[in-house]
Amino acid sequence: MDVAIIETSGLGDRSYLVAHDGVAVVIDPQRDIDRVLDLARERNVRITHVLETHLHNDYVTGGLDLSNIVGAEYAVPAGDDVGYPRRAVADGDVIDAGPIQLEVLHTPGHTHHHVSYVLRDSGGDVHGVFTGGSMLFGTTGRTDLIGPEDTEELTRAQYHSVHKLADRLPAATPIYPTHGFGSFCSATPASGDESTIGEQRTTNPALTQDEQSYVDELLAGLSAYPAYYAHMGVINSEGPQPADLTPPEPIDPAELRRRIEAGEWVVDLRNRTMFAAGHLQGTLGFELSGSFVSYFGWLYDWGAPVTLIGESRDQIADAKRELVRIGVDRLTGAATGDIDDLRDGAPLGSYRVADFAQLAEARSAETVAVLDVRQTHEFEQEHIPGAANIPLHELPGRLGDVPAGQVWVHCASGYRSSIAASYLDRAGHDVVLIDDAFDKAGELGLTKQ
Repeated sequence: MDVAIIETSGLGDRSYLVAHDGVAVVIDPQRDIDRVLDLARERNVRITHVLETHLHNDYVTGGLDLSNIVGAEYAVPAGDDVGYPRRAVADGDVIDAGPIQLEVLHTPGHTHHHVSYVLRDSGGDVHGVFTGGSMLFGTTGRTDLIGPEDTEELTRAQYHSVHKLADRLPAATPIYPTHGFGSFCSATPASGDESTIGEQRTTNPALTQDEQSYVDELLAGLSAYPAYYAHMGVINSEGPQPADLTPPEPIDPAELRRRIEAGEWVVDLRNRTMFAAGHLQGTLGFELSGSFVSYFGWLYDWGAPVTLIGESRDQIADAKRELVRIGVDRLTGAATGDIDDLRDGAPLGSYRVADFAQLAEARSAETVAVLDVRQTHEFEQEHIPGAANIPLHELPGRLGDVPAGQVWVHCASGYRSSIAASYLDRAGHDVVLIDDAFDKAGELGLTKQ
């Protein structure tokens, strides 16, 4: 029984292809299904079933498209109201894929109708369990995505669902979660890259705490999640369109300038320090790296046309793939090449990049305005005294709250602050980007808890 992991690190998620004796089953595929089809061809297997553990909140599923293309049965949890034909699966059902058998367990918590799938061979031996957003590595899926009125009920359900999995399955059972590798669908950060039911019995808070302690701790620890999540459930229930990965139309510098001056979403994908050194004034800097798609989706004006600026066509293609995973489909053009060749005669914008040691030096000489764009709970744990805290996702609506004068902006690593710096620069602020790890601020004695 071969379980192949299809990693989507930008969203912190995993999809799976289970293969045995020429047959394959896919669990929780992302929208860009070419990766799944390529893997099936490599293993010379036929996909007979596509399974969803739940209607996803953090990405657009490729399950419907994949099942249509390969002629597979498409299984979605019973109770989820969807606008397309599917097999509605409920607790106790068995997905019969010949040499691969999957038992459905209703494991509510992340959503009301969430299910897990116990993987067995034709002889009944357990080979793993696909837990979606239920039992994760050292944590559980968050329970506040349906609505505040459901959160406590779902949190208690999550506790019992994790116990259900732990009680029914052997200790050696590998667990294969969809979320928990940096996903905001995780209640708290997950730990490790693999695990078993036995390990989770000693490390997972849902299994090491009593119910009330677990509920209290999870509810107290819930933080903000990306705004684009509000659109994912709707798209996934109505039935997503297939992913279009064709390159955006190339545009010339004059058209690029027109779009910037019209206030459109023109996004520069280059490295944050390259953007700071020289960029087209009026553009936003979203470095194409690990956290790109989550923060883009969080700040994006949903449905607005997007123009991308990149160093190469490959960079544009990578960005488009990430964006279509969350349903950002209005990519109306792209420009590549040297930024100096794209400016259409207009002067480039720029701002200073510094580290925390330079901030400490500046603070010793004068009063310096510091803007911390981490989330509120991060700020409350430890921060620089006198710093203003405006979480990145609130910044576009709170530019009037930004301190006057030169503003030194930081986060935990430099990524969020680089996006914030581009917003501040576009709004006319004199900004200094602190591109440094926040731990350095503590080492320099700049912080208090």
